[in-house]
Amino acid sequence: MILLTEIQYNPCIAYFQQAAQVDEICLETHEHYVKQSYRNRCYVLTAQGVKDLTIPVKKGNSKVLITELEIDYNQKWLNTHWRTIKSAYGSSPYFTFYSDYLQQILEQRVSTLFELNFALLKFYVKSLQIRKPITYTKEYIPLYPNGVLDLRNQIHPKQESAILDVKPYQQVFGKQFAPNLSIIDLLFSQGPAAKNFL
Repeated sequence: MILLTEIQYNPCIAYFQQAAQVDEICLETHEHYVKQSYRNRCYVLTAQGVKDLTIPVKKGNSKVLITELEIDYNQKWLNTHWRTIKSAYGSSPYFTFYSDYLQQILEQRVSTLFELNFALLKFYVKSLQIRKPITYTKEYIPLYPNGVLDLRNQIHPKQESAILDVKPYQQVFGKQFAPNLSIIDLLFSQGPAAKNFL
């Protein structure tokens, strides 16, 4: 089975649950950018509750291919994101184990959102020991045949996902479990055991 999906920023746990179950991950490279999606945002758990981190993009209102969408570094999002991540997870059991790698990827200042998200995706699949080939679409096809699990636009922050079934784990903050946060919440909390929650 092939998983067909968009590329996301610090993807949520449901994204990796699906990736762990398939034979191949195919990234949609011929779609236009979709606002208010996980493509440029993620959710983390802070002392004040769940917080979204959003990457500002240039020309996000026009029909720009996701592979060509540029990150807007004129806005100081990078420092804000890293400070929030460090504040939220600095005391978590595995923060020091993963933080240098994550910070290095974020601080590369690549020009496009796709480049950043792909670098993060490679880091996460390696950390989660998801050994699947990652391929790209060659063209946009609205409907795929059997054998392709098409989850494009199915994992979305504005809608409850039918595939969401996150096993509870110990989180840094909160008495009530906050499901389907960014994968960094699971990695920083569980480390190498994170794969057992997928």
